[in-house]
Amino acid sequence: MQFLLALIVAGPLVGAAAALLPAPPGLKGKSPDQAVLRHGVTVTGVILAATVVLALGFDHDRPSRMQATTDIPWIPAIDVRIHLGVDGISLPLLVMTALLTFLCALYSYFKMPSGPSPKAFVALLLVLESGTLATFAVLDLVLFFLAFEMVLVPMYFLIARWGGEGRQAAAWKFILFTLLGSVVMLLGLLLVGLKAGTFDMVALAADNGRGLTTSVQVVAVLAIGIGLAVKTPMWPLHSWLPDAHTAAPTVGSVLLAGVLLKMGTYGFVRILLPIAPDGMRVLAPYLAAFAVAGIVYGSLACLALARPGNKGDLKRLIAYSSVGHMGFVLLGIATMTPTGVNGALFANIAHGLITGLLFFLVGAVKDRYGTADLDTLAGATGAALYGRAPRLGGLLAFAAVASLGLPGLAGFWGEMLALFGAFEPAEGLSRPAFLTFMAIGGFGTLLTAAYLLLVVRRVCMGGPRPADEPGLADVQGYEFAAWTPLAVLTVVAGLWPAVLLGLTDPAVQQLLAGGKQ
Repeated sequence: MQFLLALIVAGPLVGAAAALLPAPPGLKGKSPDQAVLRHGVTVTGVILAATVVLALGFDHDRPSRMQATTDIPWIPAIDVRIHLGVDGISLPLLVMTALLTFLCALYSYFKMPSGPSPKAFVALLLVLESGTLATFAVLDLVLFFLAFEMVLVPMYFLIARWGGEGRQAAAWKFILFTLLGSVVMLLGLLLVGLKAGTFDMVALAADNGRGLTTSVQVVAVLAIGIGLAVKTPMWPLHSWLPDAHTAAPTVGSVLLAGVLLKMGTYGFVRILLPIAPDGMRVLAPYLAAFAVAGIVYGSLACLALARPGNKGDLKRLIAYSSVGHMGFVLLGIATMTPTGVNGALFANIAHGLITGLLFFLVGAVKDRYGTADLDTLAGATGAALYGRAPRLGGLLAFAAVASLGLPGLAGFWGEMLALFGAFEPAEGLSRPAFLTFMAIGGFGTLLTAAYLLLVVRRVCMGGPRPADEPGLADVQGYEFAAWTPLAVLTVVAGLWPAVLLGLTDPAVQQLLAGGKQ
């Protein structure tokens, strides 16, 4: 199991290096480009298989215990260690990351985004996968920062080289925002490590902030929280996200929404809640206030984009919806209760599955119509996907109702538990304030339903296709292969939430108790 986790983290890096080498003569296939794209599918498939084996070998009776651990000294002078491990909190994120990256590689094999050579594209995709997997597996603050930063360069180039209109400006905005946030976060991580005498996240969580004064904890939460909030993204630090999503290629948007945003919220749960609980308690009401502001702001922005005549871009709308959905995750974390934090972790996974599917579908609509502009798509009678491409229209409607939180689908449970957590926040937090936040969050769910149903009505409904108009391709085989796992898991997580909550709850209970079983 130790070797398996190390393979999962380091394997994509080896694959990235191999992607830049010439393909062996027997593996070239029809062309070198086809060979390197096939290499990407193979490597990401092996990593996905390894994560599934890791999940099957995981001791589900003790999900709160760190498993498959590796602990090797790296920089003894400041006690930095190569410390890896997985528990019930990180395991679902590892599996989802491996799954989404594999599906993106598979999709790209058949629908490579226009741009430079596939060699660089596949290598960057694999480096991105390694960085995200490492973020969820490392247990040292310095290693966490390095993994957290490792994803920035490949995502910058994926947007800047393979993106659409405005890609250069969007890529610069993405990397400047995230780098500035990361500089502040690094100062906070160093403050914690130097004051506590260790950078080991397990030891720091077990200490539960007892080795840090309240003032140090508050400063650490502010500094680390800003860096994490930029990546999440939390309102008002979100402004890089819509541009990045609008310009990114389809697979870039899928990974940005499905994986990279989760790195920020994971840091709140893994680092700030257990390591600086007193600082979190001081700042939790402010975090919750920003969270519900993001819920309402994201929904109102989406409503404005969805209205006729506003020239709203469908990809941009889904990006703004992420600001609202991640607001529920931050609200759940701010409650500092097992119910709220479990809801946040569940909403993390649900958002990755559902929004990943939405970006795949919006990319397909844009490929077919040549635009993602809602007014153009709606036209006189609507794009009428139900009549012209019924499977594509049905999948888009399914993803939309899953995103609005329809009971029985994955989007429902996380947001409901986050609101329940706000109803009864942790001891020491103002209940009247959190009841207000809960009410605002509940209002946000109504706004979410409004804009998503408006999008479905405008894009999917309309009159039949005129006889003289060319037909529209419905879901292709490779699209079906890439999208089906996300749709199936959305249903499974919605109907059987205990699978995920059974993993996260014991780990969350121990984390909030300061490492005590």
